[in-house]
Amino acid sequence: MDTQYSIRVYKQYFNFAASHFLIFKDGTREPLHGHNYRVQLKGEACELDADMVFDFLDIKPIVREVCDRLDHRLLIPGKNPNLKVDTKGGSYEICPPDGSLFVIPKQDVLILPIQNTSAERLAIYLAHEIHQLVRERFNFNFPVLEIEVEETPGQCAIYKFQS
Repeated sequence: MDTQYSIRVYKQYFNFAASHFLIFKDGTREPLHGHNYRVQLKGEACELDADMVFDFLDIKPIVREVCDRLDHRLLIPGKNPNLKVDTKGGSYEICPPDGSLFVIPKQDVLILPIQNTSAERLAIYLAHEIHQLVRERFNFNFPVLEIEVEETPGQCAIYKFQS
């Protein structure tokens, strides 16, 4: 099944400002810091439906919604086996393997179902969230959905999801 058509969508408002830290293979972590992330989408299809791959007016709110969920949050990788996250009242206690301790109000944290908060893993998360919303709301599957996450200008990760 070769794709022949595609759309690329990148709006100024496809962005989110978030903080994170990576946990490296050896158990060390980078310092807590933040980025102003930008997101681009490329969706491919084998044929056109009503002369379009997918309506721009339908995809833009979905991408924005998913980006908005991440905006102004501390992003925590919920599937990282080396990271301990406990709930204490209205806060999370986050314990990386280096022995440090973060106590952050729950409303400021988003625990993601990913192994790390690298741009690559965030691209995977975004692709799956966007794919699911498009399927739920429009009963449509992009045969190929490519998500680019730029963490700083000129530095991005790309994930290509094939359904």
